[in-house]
Amino acid sequence: MKAVLDTGAFVAIEKRDRRMGAMLRVLEQHRIPVETSAAVIAQVWRDGRKQVALARVLPGVSVRALAPNDDKRTGELLALARKDDVIDAHVVLGVGDGDRVFTSDPNDIEHLLAVRNIDAAVIRT
Repeated sequence: MKAVLDTGAFVAIEKRDRRMGAMLRVLEQHRIPVETSAAVIAQVWRDGRKQVALARVLPGVSVRALAPNDDKRTGELLALARKDDVIDAHVVLGVGDGDRVFTSDPNDIEHLLAVRNIDAAVIRT
């Protein structure tokens, strides 16, 4: 089991959201791996000198790159789901059964997970 963070989770971290901070501490205490998509980082990262909270959290997050064939798999997932958010789809490609996804967009993430037939918990950030 791992925790997967989408863009909304990182926005919450950047805003120093106490609830998100508490969730990260619990994940760390239980040694639950935390990961995200490289596309998510590209979407939220602008300037590490100004994004101190984000810069502090990132070393503990595994970043999943766009791997060979992920481009096609992402597009195929979007077609099946009738959605168009490439980043959400790439995030969902990295989710497995039993994982937890932290998102500000639970409806789209839940839909994409259902299309993939993945049983994961979706937690609103």
